[in-house]
Amino acid sequence: MPVAQHVMRHAVQRPSHPAVRGPGGELRYGELAERIQGAARHLLARGAGPGALVAVGLADPVALLTAVLAADLAGATPLVGEHDWDRRRWAAAAGAVDVHVGTPLPYAPGPPVAADAAPGDPAWACFTSGSTGRPRAIVRTRASWTGSFPHLSDLAGIGPGDVVLVPGPLASSLYAFAAVHALATGATAIVPGRWPGAALSAQLARATVVHVVPHRLPDVLEHPGALRTAVVGGAALGRESRAAAARAGVRVVSYYGASELSFVAVDAGGGGLRPFPGVEIEVRPGSEGGLGEVWARSPWLAEGYLGEAAGPLRRDGAGWMTVGDVAHPYRAGEALRLVGRGDGAIQTGGATVVPEDVEEVLRKVPGVGDIVVIGSPHPVLGSVVTAVIEGAAPPPRSLLEAVARSGLDVAQRPRRWYAVPSLPRTGSGKPARALVAARLAGGDPGIRRLA
Repeated sequence: MPVAQHVMRHAVQRPSHPAVRGPGGELRYGELAERIQGAARHLLARGAGPGALVAVGLADPVALLTAVLAADLAGATPLVGEHDWDRRRWAAAAGAVDVHVGTPLPYAPGPPVAADAAPGDPAWACFTSGSTGRPRAIVRTRASWTGSFPHLSDLAGIGPGDVVLVPGPLASSLYAFAAVHALATGATAIVPGRWPGAALSAQLARATVVHVVPHRLPDVLEHPGALRTAVVGGAALGRESRAAAARAGVRVVSYYGASELSFVAVDAGGGGLRPFPGVEIEVRPGSEGGLGEVWARSPWLAEGYLGEAAGPLRRDGAGWMTVGDVAHPYRAGEALRLVGRGDGAIQTGGATVVPEDVEEVLRKVPGVGDIVVIGSPHPVLGSVVTAVIEGAAPPPRSLLEAVARSGLDVAQRPRRWYAVPSLPRTGSGKPARALVAARLAGGDPGIRRLA
């Protein structure tokens, strides 16, 4: 069943119940359902019916959710991206897009729209957190998108009486999933569209559930208000964070997954990551000190990338998929002990940045002999993107930053810039990324910071 149909059902049962609160005010379920119906009729008139790809880039989170659910009701596949992308960027990111939604959809009068939906229909598309100069849009079926909803509801205890705070941009698949799940459940979703800053305390005074990335959990726990549960995804969660949540009276449900794989493992009580319902996990032996690569098989896996984009997703002939994450050896019944991304991906503020994507853009700058991009530790963001430029006379930082602004998304732009006459290399001649990171962390005087 389309998520929009769940909203229609809630509108019939509880039309006056608050559905969504955004920067511009609140909509009740009856009002939201009416807006979705009118917007769906508008999209159908523009040709956005079954099989169509609808690109949605809106700054207002309530208007964005309305457009997404209208496309869902019309039988199309919504794809959420950044509101400031132009047509060229959308085309590079997703290939052929049938309809662009860059302004809030108008209400078109007419009879109710009834979706003729099947579980195998492509029903949701999103960008990986690290979509960059080589954007990766992922598409998944209706069943893989909505079938996991009841499991998350059970694990986190989310029901129609909850108020769910989603304090981040809906262009992030983590936050988009959280908001849509809340509406499918019949709960009230608070969607500020970005981190609420000074308004966080007031929003937590009403919220019973919050979805956050790990580095934001301490901020939440300072003023937990009415909070009962924190659903934490995006990176590993330490014991100290769980202990702090327990002292604040907040239950933590953390999970591991990827945009391509959806949910893989969940820790609902502090005992370690266990397979999410319906998921099988294998850690296939590798050559890195006894570590292996995490593979998953489940009903929640994506279909793949749009526009024939290349990416870390790989699959075998038996229905298993991996994005290259690395873990210690694993046996069924044990906790999954993750180490990190095998491809050197950088977790920064809840976003995943693939170093090769950043390097590809910056390597074209005149004066850059070669480049290595790594993550440097940061007390708030987890890591920040750091670029180490090879060259006897590296280009000025101002030029590098100008190229980064024109070719990279905000999360991917290096915050720290260094130069080195010659990069260390592997036996095959490739830059030795791990050795560069170790030398930088050790304060190697041969690596100088670009002012």
